Amino acid sequence: MAIAAGAREVFTKGCRDIMRFFIDSADVSEIRDLAATGLVDGVTTNPSLIAKSGRDFVEVLGEICALVPGPISAEVAATDTTSMLAEGRYLAGIAENVVIKVPLTPDGLKACRALTDDGTPVNVTLCFSAAQAILAAKAGARYISPFIGRLDDVGADGLGLIADLVEIYSAYPTFTTEILVASVRNPEHVVEAAKMGAHVATLPPAVLRAMFKHPLTDKGLEAFLADWAKTGQTILKQPSQGTDDAKPTRRRA
Repeated sequence: MAIAAGAREVFTKGCRDIMRFFIDSADVSEIRDLAATGLVDGVTTNPSLIAKSGRDFVEVLGEICALVPGPISAEVAATDTTSMLAEGRYLAGIAENVVIKVPLTPDGLKACRALTDDGTPVNVTLCFSAAQAILAAKAGARYISPFIGRLDDVGADGLGLIADLVEIYSAYPTFTTEILVASVRNPEHVVEAAKMGAHVATLPPAVLRAMFKHPLTDKGLEAFLADWAKTGQTILKQPSQGTDDAKPTRRRA
């Protein structure tokens, strides 16, 4: 999964200053909670996630778009170009931050080109090879979604595909497609993709929550709290009624 010398430098010149995190979920309560951390830059949904939510797709999409101001991927359910365009244009009208998600098929890429030409951003999904990703970039996709976890499941190298895409896209500065790493299974996937310079990772809520965790953090916090308890102190003192005792006193230099 090594990236050719100089490729990462060329590739990342066009990227934002930091890797973006999307949440891969249609659970509005989960999205709301995670968005409050300030770490969520967008959301991706798909038919399976909508089915899992048990709610109306359009209603859920509208709520998510209101919660997160960044790109919200909404996937079409049609498989022919004409119907994909009809669905895509309808979904794009729900909110300004909707990104239309289409499958990496001939009809999907025809729809991608037409929507892109109309000014609607497109996320091309279900990418499993570099050859497919080249086609998506040529079709004008805003995002390409390589499914690295599913590749790992069949004994292929999911992260190796990310390295290939970084190298290929960096060779052609006119490609504006961003690599949106999907089917992420663990924090290690995120770290390795970040090292390569992938633009975005879309994370199941459990993976983002797992990124906070380290046993030494828990152990260290436990020790600090135990030592603090021994001092018998409190930082915020209960103010007496009608006094300003709770306010810290500033000393002049």
